[in-house]
Amino acid sequence: MSLDLFSAFIIGLLGSGHCLAMCGGITTMLTSAIKPTHLARAKNTSPGDIPVTVNLAPSNCSPATSRLNLVFFYHIGRIASYCLIGAIVGFTGSIAAKNIGVPIAGLRLLAAVFLILLGLYIGQWLLWLNRIESLGKGLWGFISPLAKHVIPVDNSKKALGLGALWGWLPCGLVYSTLTWALASGSSLTGAAIMLFFGLGTLPALVALSLGIGSIKKLLVNHIFRKIMAISLIGYGCYSFIVAYQLMF
Repeated sequence: MSLDLFSAFIIGLLGSGHCLAMCGGITTMLTSAIKPTHLARAKNTSPGDIPVTVNLAPSNCSPATSRLNLVFFYHIGRIASYCLIGAIVGFTGSIAAKNIGVPIAGLRLLAAVFLILLGLYIGQWLLWLNRIESLGKGLWGFISPLAKHVIPVDNSKKALGLGALWGWLPCGLVYSTLTWALASGSSLTGAAIMLFFGLGTLPALVALSLGIGSIKKLLVNHIFRKIMAISLIGYGCYSFIVAYQLMF
């Protein structure tokens, strides 16, 4: 596994506490009340989220089967969207490097800066990424109405569709990782980086889906969040130094 892919996985893993705030409401909604003909309304959604009412299981499905199917297809859709965005951004980076002459090392410097900002954001010391997230609200406003075609989420296809839509939700964690995809200078590598990032976010969100409350409790713990934040800042500083040496 290349360093970039490993880094993307670690970013997803360390930043997954933030994922609980952004996607945790949807994940919990998909699994918290799986009973025949039971209706559940999404809770704990972030500002800008769509309240979703879900008809969570046809009568011929067991609760366990419905839970696993919905969670599986939701995350497949979400990560697939990450890969698509990563491919687009990676292609953009390649165009910038080949046609405009932007050095790849310069893009890596940018990626390192965003990683430092992400650490500061997760540690709640500097919230500049909130401004970056706001840049995606226009696109999200265009995409989010499509959710009406996949709700109520009462089958795997709709769960896949909801995940694919949610992958475009404005998120500082995602945007920070996309700068690594940009610096890759390749659509294929950009997609792979976002794939590994998505895989890194899975442990926290799947644990939440399966009711493993201890994982959520750990990830939202104040001290643990600070440790994660400092780790990201440290790795960002290291990446900045390496990129700076390559550039100069």
